Amino acid sequence: MDFKLDKGSCCMSRKGCSKIQNNKLNTYDWLCDVPDAENATDYVEVQFKNTRKGYYLNNTKIPLEKGDVVAVEASPGHDIGTVTLTGKLVLLQMKKVHTRAEGAEVKKVYRKAKPTDLDKYEEAKAKEHETMIRSRQIAADLGLNMKIGDVEYQGDGNKAIFYYIADERVDFRQLIKVLADAFRVRIEMKQIGARQEAGRIGGIGPCGRELCCSSWMTSFVSVATGAARYQDISMNPQKLAGQCAKLKCCINYEVDVYVEAQKRLPSREVVLETKDNTYYHFKTDVFKREITYSTDKSFAANLVVIPAKRAFDVINMNKKGEKPLLLEGDIKPEPPRRDAKDILEDSLTRFDTVKKKKKKRQGPVKNDQNTSPNNNTSPETEQGNRPNQRNEGERNNRNRQRNNKYKGKQNNHDRQTPNNRQSRPHDSNDKSN
Repeated sequence: MDFKLDKGSCCMSRKGCSKIQNNKLNTYDWLCDVPDAENATDYVEVQFKNTRKGYYLNNTKIPLEKGDVVAVEASPGHDIGTVTLTGKLVLLQMKKVHTRAEGAEVKKVYRKAKPTDLDKYEEAKAKEHETMIRSRQIAADLGLNMKIGDVEYQGDGNKAIFYYIADERVDFRQLIKVLADAFRVRIEMKQIGARQEAGRIGGIGPCGRELCCSSWMTSFVSVATGAARYQDISMNPQKLAGQCAKLKCCINYEVDVYVEAQKRLPSREVVLETKDNTYYHFKTDVFKREITYSTDKSFAANLVVIPAKRAFDVINMNKKGEKPLLLEGDIKPEPPRRDAKDILEDSLTRFDTVKKKKKKRQGPVKNDQNTSPNNNTSPETEQGNRPNQRNEGERNNRNRQRNNKYKGKQNNHDRQTPNNRQSRPHDSNDKSN
């Protein structure tokens, strides 16, 4: 089904007022509806393959909007990219990435991309994967300890950027000569880290969303294991490492909140003393403000959970030379009672209607010396007898005798001669011989 948008809604969505994230590192332009925000600067933000961005000067006043494909200045030739931001917010983004607006290296926007420009761009883009595979083989033949993670051709196809990862410094002068002879283009080598490589490749994180490094992160801050310790995260390398084999960037997101919360809790190095034992810190629940103490410093033994207020009270008592009898206090606080009842505790089938089965009516039972119609004695109250089973057995015997009588009459009738059958009509009122 095709949806037709009016001119205003289409323009708004392209300028960035819409929250649709249609590419990597997309910036939401929250100043797009401010008057004269578009004419605040002539700089525009242009994005190329994956996470590479640049800021170019639109000195010819070309009417550009978010989503336009443009040809920009490159060295040498020109490059093809997509406009991702215009207006006043571009200056703030340039300040964020420390790009000077006035300088000799400011490049310009040539024009909007023509069909011929797009054809050259698609032709060059189609050779990237094959070039990457072949360049890896060349680097391995030269014995270089490096990994070429991605190749990006310039829009006009005259230049190729090779992104590589290396633990040590690599002398790739011979590699550049071999690559230039093999691909007949100008070669540029760029070293990136593991996080930058994951951002260029992309993927889905353990949270189920797109990787932060490929969706919105532009600068990468080092992540330390101390941030995980502050949050009491298990020091499991498989859980702490992301797809780049480094510590996850999201560990830094909440560490400041944990640091502030730890300031309102007693120190982990403080030892609590009672009349019976000495307690050491074991773990802390920051959100519940509960601390678990152990009688052994190296492993969990006789764990006691107390609130932070009780821990401060014991610390003050120890400073005065006093020792409480119990760490958790003389009287344990009762758990808070809930005013409302949890509906999950009730049965899930409490509202289901149970249909009662109707009992079948039975004919009158002949009363004899063993059974009677008003006999309501249950098997539990009468010991040594089972009247229900006995009555049922006698009823079966009577039915068996009745069937035998019927079969005897039928056999006597079959023994009669054919002449007698013809002479005697089948009349129930006939009483003749």
